[in-house]
Amino acid sequence: MKRSRRTKIVATLGPASDTPEMITKLFHAGADVFRLNMSHLPREKLPEKIEVIRAIEREARRPIAILVDLQGPKLRLGAFADGSAMIANGQTFVLDSDQTPGNAERIYLPHPEVLSALEPGHSVIIDDGKLRLTVTEVGPGRAVTRVEVGGRISNRKGVSLPHTVIPVPAMTDKDRADLEAGLNAGADWIAVSFVQRPEDMAEVKKLAAGRALVMAKIEKPQALTRLDEIMEVSDGLMVARGDLGVEMPLEQVPGVQKRITRGARRLGKPVVVATQMLESMITAPVPTRAEVSDVATAVYEGADAVMLSAESASGAFPVEAISTMSRIAEQVEKDALYWNILTAQRSDPEPTAADAIAAAAHQMVGSLGLNAIMAWTHSGSTALRLARSRPNATVIALTPKRETARRLAMAWGTHPIVTNDASDVDDMAFRAAKFAVRERFAEVGDRVIVVAGVPFGTPGATNLVRIAFVTREHAARA
Repeated sequence: MKRSRRTKIVATLGPASDTPEMITKLFHAGADVFRLNMSHLPREKLPEKIEVIRAIEREARRPIAILVDLQGPKLRLGAFADGSAMIANGQTFVLDSDQTPGNAERIYLPHPEVLSALEPGHSVIIDDGKLRLTVTEVGPGRAVTRVEVGGRISNRKGVSLPHTVIPVPAMTDKDRADLEAGLNAGADWIAVSFVQRPEDMAEVKKLAAGRALVMAKIEKPQALTRLDEIMEVSDGLMVARGDLGVEMPLEQVPGVQKRITRGARRLGKPVVVATQMLESMITAPVPTRAEVSDVATAVYEGADAVMLSAESASGAFPVEAISTMSRIAEQVEKDALYWNILTAQRSDPEPTAADAIAAAAHQMVGSLGLNAIMAWTHSGSTALRLARSRPNATVIALTPKRETARRLAMAWGTHPIVTNDASDVDDMAFRAAKFAVRERFAEVGDRVIVVAGVPFGTPGATNLVRIAFVTREHAARA
């Protein structure tokens, strides 16, 4: 199956997309990656969901990436004596370690590590920004705050701390169990929530041990202070704009999105823009004009993928949301301005043979007007290197490893195919041209670029680029 766009679409599964029939519809509407959110999906159902996706993959004969999104630690208040209380602007309100049910003057915060980390001047945001407090005084097991934005506060509401570096790991016991379940069931990508420091990513990568690629969700302002280090250790990035918009001024989020997108592109690592992209389509069959512009902006910026959350998980129009997002991306990619922007943002190649080969392939695409770069790859690094420069050609990744093909389904402009490794240079060129015809990226008389590493089967050894002519024999064998 050939997509007519290079930007990928991530669809979150949920109650609205719970059946094999609906998941199949989402795939045919344009979903390239399916996200399984462990905040809502019971662990025991994970293998079943993944097997449904694999069945669709086998039928469509196109690799599909599966992203398992770990919940991460969730900071929540304790309970109130009456279930809730009203707090007024300007009053004093105490967070403490007393497990007695709360009232309008205090509440139990069942996170001693938070109480010990708070300092005067730090903000405490409750219930996704509906209530805001400022810490004025701290002591053993308690923090006194001033209510900046009051209202009704109720049991177990979430707590966000934009100014506080919390001395807790990004992984909880639940996350470790979910991670192991996801790896055993065959997840391709693991998304890590609550990332604050590069050590958070290093821990998950150590546990994953190469069985899946690991993506950092940038949703905490604290992560921005060490963003370069986090990007370096991660396999991919997600701009999680929902929590970012709660914990930092909303007007700063677009700049952060551009910073993360460009940084990930510079490193050649897939980057996903997520949250509220087509939010109104949860209840309406068409999006707002502003949402269309939001999706288009992410595509213009060169994001590898754009993501739907509640729109496909619990909305009333999941298929329509996917097809709408696909049409927006297709239209943007037809715009000459899109390619001007991508070209202006292109990073200089690193002084390596692999980067030199990728740069040469990109130049050949422009000089000869070619439609496809055929990349023989074991680990996927060759295809990612080629995609990093955003050539105006599809990167067809030929790999003997099914897990590599699935992982590359997340990457911009890649069309992964599972096939046996090439036996020699002539076999490499012949089969590359054959697949270009079979997948409808080339016709008899066209030329394609072939990139590979010799000796074959050696990861990271990209050192060869060749132009192959498509003949009638290639078409007959396709």
